Amino acid sequence: MKVIDTPFAEVKLIEPQVFGDERGFFLESWNRQAFADAGLDFDFVQDNHSRSSKGVLRGLHYQIVRPQGKLVRVISGRALDVVVDVRRSSPDFGKWASFELSADIKQLLWVPPGFAHGFMALDDQTDFIYKCTDFYSPELERSVLWSDPAIGISWPLNGTSPLVSSKDANGDFLVQAEGYP
Repeated sequence: MKVIDTPFAEVKLIEPQVFGDERGFFLESWNRQAFADAGLDFDFVQDNHSRSSKGVLRGLHYQIVRPQGKLVRVISGRALDVVVDVRRSSPDFGKWASFELSADIKQLLWVPPGFAHGFMALDDQTDFIYKCTDFYSPELERSVLWSDPAIGISWPLNGTSPLVSSKDANGDFLVQAEGYP
């Protein structure tokens, strides 16, 4: 497995070793010892799976009090995955980075606590799976507006509007959002 640095020291792309032949492929998407040996030692308590049609945008979500670290992966289709630093004491507060994840590329992304997370499906039937370090708690979840001009995320909209939930359409502007210290 190869761990790749990103613009944020805490956020990592993980490239698993893929063994393929005419029958298909095999990869380890999670091996506690291998990840710990690479400096990524986490306890996961919940697995999630979402399916989205092309143009669906989910996020930008994070939890307060019991923050979740997420190990994310696309297993069908493609998605633009986005992280935003919501740690008020960070010199990178409000900055964002994006990564194209796909079933073909097979990379994983580690999104640590302190970052809002979202993605946009680039293909129909984009299946997105992720492991979480804490349980989902709706009362602790926060949402930053995906289109906040102060953040300025370059979503691949191509002149169209994404399909978003009412919760995501009514997310907070970053300046008003409850953030981490």
